[in-house]
Amino acid sequence: MRYEDLEVLMKDDRPLADRMRPVTLEEFVGQTALVKEGNLLYQMIENDKITSMIFWGPPGVGKTTLAKIIANRSKSFFLTFSAVTSGIKEIKEVMKEAEARRGIGQKTIVFVDEIHRFNKAQQDAFLPYVENGSIVLIGATTENPSFEVNSALLSRCKVFVLKSLTDDDILKIIDNALTSPKGLGNYKIDIDDADKKAIAHFAAGDARYALNTLEIVIYNSPSDEYGIHVSTDIIKQCLSRRSLMYDKKGEEHYNIISALHKSMRNSDVDAAIYWLARMLEAGEDPLYIARRIVRFASEDIGMADSRALEITIAAYDACRFLGVPECNVHLTHAVTYCALAPKSNSLEVAYNTAKADALDTIDEPVPLHIRNAPTRLMDELGYGKGYEYSHDFRYHMTAMKCLPDKLNGHHYYEPSDQGSEIKVKKRLEQIKMIKKSLNNR
Repeated sequence: MRYEDLEVLMKDDRPLADRMRPVTLEEFVGQTALVKEGNLLYQMIENDKITSMIFWGPPGVGKTTLAKIIANRSKSFFLTFSAVTSGIKEIKEVMKEAEARRGIGQKTIVFVDEIHRFNKAQQDAFLPYVENGSIVLIGATTENPSFEVNSALLSRCKVFVLKSLTDDDILKIIDNALTSPKGLGNYKIDIDDADKKAIAHFAAGDARYALNTLEIVIYNSPSDEYGIHVSTDIIKQCLSRRSLMYDKKGEEHYNIISALHKSMRNSDVDAAIYWLARMLEAGEDPLYIARRIVRFASEDIGMADSRALEITIAAYDACRFLGVPECNVHLTHAVTYCALAPKSNSLEVAYNTAKADALDTIDEPVPLHIRNAPTRLMDELGYGKGYEYSHDFRYHMTAMKCLPDKLNGHHYYEPSDQGSEIKVKKRLEQIKMIKKSLNNR
């Protein structure tokens, strides 16, 4: 292929991903559970019985494409809103037009891409028109709609969850682009299966990313009268690095910190280190991670290994002193120690049990004998009367009651049979025996 022929290939300046966007369900690749013939979404689209819905899933999995397929299939008036450029005024103007169309029997479908970018007031502006049937709302979002869409609006929408595409799905999309006249099918392109598989795997379930990468590779590979010869070197440069999917304020932030916490709790060292690396390499604040690990040290290890608290606080200090990337190894140290440590949630359970009692007896007075008496009036009122100074007694303890009368006999801390809590448990049993003997005197 001559260079001038390659220029012809590039004359349609629309991105390859846009040119290859499916216009029918038959062309759509992936999301079989949703668009399989006979399933709910398939039936809704084919029968033009669209209700308000939200497509939730990662980038490049078909959310906007499904909306455009609905637009092509539906007899309704279809319009698209941008969360970036559309304000309350524009929304109300369009809703007024939708009500007018409704008056002559025509439905209006409103597609809002990135609906999570609409603020509460903008989302509220749609609500009455969704409720009265003036519009059918279709939203697309990469963020969990439970967090990003108003509950009133969300309750009126069916949520369809789209998954990342498989490597096989992406390979099929790449092959379609290489053979379809809409894509690159009119040109001879020399690309081997290994290179296509590398692009598909690197795309990590994102069809748009795969097609954009393929386009860059094709347009930057050498060509001659025999065609375009995909360059392995260009492939390597394009696949050198991809940003990890991670939003420090979005759902993935909470998903991955949860994965780290639960991996440590389950003593899975490898998984814990992996999730730590996912966060750090995506740019997470190391101090945030360190704070969560410090919490873990008492919540999930506690008295089973009190050293965990010391080590996690030391890791936090190291993060403050050094920052990334130097502190990465200190966090790895702390995460590994916590994963390997014996586990006990006895302190967490103890506090939550005591908390319930505290809230239930919030007005219960402190027993007089364990109150201080800094003034003469307090002394006259009996503050501190009957107090037993434990160091004056054998075993350095007494039978004196320290809980409010209403809670006498309540127990909160029950040590586990893990790690150092075995010794703690024996000590607690010893204390109970001593106090019992003192009570019997």
